Amino acid sequence: MSLMLYFHPLASFCWKPLIALYENGTPFTPKLVDLGNEDERAALLKLWPIGKFPVLRDDIRDQTVPESSIIIEYLDRHYPGRTKFIPDHADHAWQTRLRDRFYDLYVHEPMQRIVLDRLRPAGTKDPQGVEDARARLLTSYGMIDRAMAATTWAMGDAFSMADCAAAPAMFYANEVMPFGTHTNVAAYFDRL
Repeated sequence: MSLMLYFHPLASFCWKPLIALYENGTPFTPKLVDLGNEDERAALLKLWPIGKFPVLRDDIRDQTVPESSIIIEYLDRHYPGRTKFIPDHADHAWQTRLRDRFYDLYVHEPMQRIVLDRLRPAGTKDPQGVEDARARLLTSYGMIDRAMAATTWAMGDAFSMADCAAAPAMFYANEVMPFGTHTNVAAYFDRL
C-alpha cells in the first residue's frame, strides 16, 4: 500500500486526516506511534524531525507530508475521492481553509489549554489562561451557532476539510466546556 499514516488515536489532530481518508475510502496503512517507545519515536523523527503527528508517507510519490490540514489538501489533489475537501472555486477554497483554521485555532487550541492546565502540578496552574480559553470557546460557540442556523456543514451543503477539523475539536471541546444552550452547535456536532 502506497500511503501510511503515522498517528496516535488520542491525538485529536490525527483525526482530521483519518476522517478524510475514511470519508473517501482511500486505501492506507495506519501506523500507530507510541512516542514512549524509542524505536517508534525514532522512526517518526526520521520521517519528520519535528516529531509530531500526523505524518503521511506516500511511497509511490516519494513524499512525506506532515500537518493534518496539509495532508488533507495533499490527499484531495493526489488521491481524490467522492468528497472534494477543498473546492476548486478560489473564493470557496480560501473560505474552507479559513474555517479549517478557525476550528484549529479558536476551538481546538483553547480546549487544549484547558486540558493541559488540568494536568499541571499544583502551584503551576494558569487560571487566567483557562479563563481566557473559556471566553474564546464561548465566543467560538456563538459564532458556530449562528453559522449553523442556516447551513448543514461548515461550507454549506458539502462536507469539506473544515468539517474534518470541526469534528475532533468539537468532540473534546464539548468534554471540557459543554455546548450548553448552543443548540445549533450541538446539532452540527451530531451531524459530524
